[in-house]
Amino acid sequence: MTLRISDLGKHYGDVPVFEHVTLEVADGEFVAIVGESGVGKSTLLNCMAVLDSWDAGTVLHDGTDIGRLDAEARALWRRKNVGFVFQAFHVLPHLDVAQNVALPLMLLGQRDDGRVARMLDAVGLGGLGPRLPQQLSGGQLQRVAIARALVHAPALLLADEPTGNLDPATAARVMDVLLAQTRAHGASLVLVTHSEAAAARADRVLHLSAEGIRV
Repeated sequence: MTLRISDLGKHYGDVPVFEHVTLEVADGEFVAIVGESGVGKSTLLNCMAVLDSWDAGTVLHDGTDIGRLDAEARALWRRKNVGFVFQAFHVLPHLDVAQNVALPLMLLGQRDDGRVARMLDAVGLGGLGPRLPQQLSGGQLQRVAIARALVHAPALLLADEPTGNLDPATAARVMDVLLAQTRAHGASLVLVTHSEAAAARADRVLHLSAEGIRV
């Protein structure tokens, strides 16, 4: 999936979050976005997933202008095409690990217990499907989030500070899993991060500021 963002702008009232953001992510490419706190990195990522709105510019996925879709069409498009890895994991505490990973498939009406089990094996959590989230470590929870984001084989994976709550050694292992599984699925990956180590592994690093984005 090719992602093209053209002259994107986002404001809160009269205050600009960012303006004139233009970038392209090729099929299968890994792009890291870095920048100071408060410049709108997470907001930009949310715009790519049409979880947030914008005030100017366009976001195109394979030629589809997702800003022109209505709310229902956006939700259906996102379920099929996007995987999202959050910094705070956002696993559901009342569901076990396997049920958390299976959520994207359930939303698409594609229950597949075998695929869930294979995905858990791939991220090093084989056999932990029956456990509840509170029985796992932070690094394990982040791998659950990665498995959930990739289980439905989305074309675009968006990761918002996925190692921000982890110690350096665990963060490195989580990045290993994230990259290996993204490559295995042939997905494009956009990573927002403050971590120089994580950004260094990207195909390209882009720097976001209030004025736009630069290499």
